Amino acid sequence: MIAPPIAIRRLKKRREFLYVAKGRKAVQRGVVIQARRRDGNSHCSIGFTASKKVGNAVLRNRAKRRLRETARLLLPLHGEPGFDYVFIARAATPDREWPKLMKDVESALAGLKADKPGDRAEKKA
Repeated sequence: MIAPPIAIRRLKKRREFLYVAKGRKAVQRGVVIQARRRDGNSHCSIGFTASKKVGNAVLRNRAKRRLRETARLLLPLHGEPGFDYVFIARAATPDREWPKLMKDVESALAGLKADKPGDRAEKKA
């Protein structure tokens, strides 16, 4: 059975990224994904970031392009409506073999889905 497509919008403001940073995270060799439930929304929001630890501007842009493509392919399958996701590039992201990067993102999203009931903000409340 094919899941219905979820509406996806981009995170653009710093406060949106900081909101997601207080949620859960899944760390893989090629990527770190943060996720947090946003109340009252049925869409899914995504943001991408790469620090200077990844490399120069060319490498950071390559890493973000690769993460955008993995998100485009995998988020409709493994993402949850009502959640915001931030994909953080790691030093290995620009040069990671494509199948391994896809596997990293897929397992990170699956791990976040399994841990769905309690992100840190919900545990404190």
